Amino acid sequence: MTTAIPTPARRHGTNRGPLSAGRFLCALLAVLLVSATAARSADGPGPEVQPTYASAIFAGGCFWCMEPPYDKLDGVVSTTSGYTGGRTAAPTYQQVSAGGTGHIEAVRVVYDPSRIDYARLLEVFWRNVDPLDAGGQFCDRGDQYRSAIFYETEEQRRLAERSKAELEAPERLGRRVATEILPASSFHPAEDYHQDYYRKNPVRYSVYRFNCGRDQRLGKLWGDGPK
Repeated sequence: MTTAIPTPARRHGTNRGPLSAGRFLCALLAVLLVSATAARSADGPGPEVQPTYASAIFAGGCFWCMEPPYDKLDGVVSTTSGYTGGRTAAPTYQQVSAGGTGHIEAVRVVYDPSRIDYARLLEVFWRNVDPLDAGGQFCDRGDQYRSAIFYETEEQRRLAERSKAELEAPERLGRRVATEILPASSFHPAEDYHQDYYRKNPVRYSVYRFNCGRDQRLGKLWGDGPK
């Protein structure tokens, strides 16, 4: 008796005919397309690179008066009034203005180094402070209103010290400059109503600035006032 041997059933997915060749061609085309796209991306301009900003912190008495000269500079991104250099973890205006916290009223300047350099920021700083006054600035008295430069990098420290030495030269002020050059520490933004005060309250700001004698003193120091 002869037993018939059944023919093995064809398994799905084992067909090596035209379907498998088609899949190979599709995969090859996909690889070629990805390679061409990558080549175009490498040759083309690509997305714009976001600028890298830097920051600088200056204290020059009332922070209301230190925002305007920096806001008008091309390359300055923003200015923020605040408190720095002290011991209180979350200082308020009432605490700082009363003294005893170690904080100084200051302004933080965020700028684009590709458009303006730190040396230019220093020039503007000096022309807007009285560097000979060790007891405050203009009508605002006390350590919380003294002038200071807070450096964030060694390059900033070097430039600040050099500019200070140049001011003390006989052909410039010819006197000891009281402005301190200190390492930057935590910066605490002031309350919202202090930010851009000169824009929000232009009349009150102008009256305060005039009564404080700021521009009068700057005119005597620098000849033609702030820059």
